Amino acid sequence: MKLKYLCEIKTNFPDADFWLIRKGSEKEVGKPTKEYSPENIGIKVIETEILFPQYLYYALMNLHNQGRFEEMSHGTLRLKNIRVEDIKNISFG
Repeated sequence: MKLKYLCEIKTNFPDADFWLIRKGSEKEVGKPTKEYSPENIGIKVIETEILFPQYLYYALMNLHNQGRFEEMSHGTLRLKNIRVEDIKNISFG
């Protein structure tokens, strides 16, 4: 099941459960954070009977640590970014 069916995912989302760093170096892009920034990708779990927000935070932290967001990042040189659509299409389950 893809994240877009379980969560609301968008930028400039102050009510999100947590955020992913959208722009930066290959090592920073996609890193989950608990600090709001309008530039970051906000994720709010809507289907809480299927997925716990805290579990998703740590699952995405694991993907970041494995370098999965580096693989899906776009851009040139040292400035990279990930797209909201890339995050929506991450599969779980």
